[in-house]
Amino acid sequence: MRHVDFSPLYRSTVGFDRLFTMLDSLGQPDQAQSYPPYNIERTGENTYRITMAVAGFDESELSIEAREHALTIKGEKKDEAGEDAQYLYRGIAKRAFERRFQLADHVEVRAASLKNGLLHIDLLREIPEAMKPRRIEIAAVQREAKQIEAQNG
Repeated sequence: MRHVDFSPLYRSTVGFDRLFTMLDSLGQPDQAQSYPPYNIERTGENTYRITMAVAGFDESELSIEAREHALTIKGEKKDEAGEDAQYLYRGIAKRAFERRFQLADHVEVRAASLKNGLLHIDLLREIPEAMKPRRIEIAAVQREAKQIEAQNG
């Protein structure tokens, strides 16, 4: 019996709530990136937030692009001219990154903010009115009593 870990799918998609139950029998190679770390949280019935740890990056060094069903976040440090410091240990990453998230239908990026080294991206799933389920009332049918007249002949 094989066990497949779908946690990379949960981490890189937003708004596909029912999809994961259908993917129980499919496998995906584990090529998950680990930098930068991030969280995806559901903040309401139709709202989500991606929080990404981008310590050391400035707003000008980050770019966010939403295209069709994909959200791409890129970070690239500018070369700091004249950096003559000699590090004994360098644990703060300055490497460039690109992180992609697959978005479900009707999920839109609403806002992005950078505070205390955390990039927050707010998402909203707006289902068009025509696609929302609607309740249909069942009307009681009144049957008229039919009289059968006998023919005299």
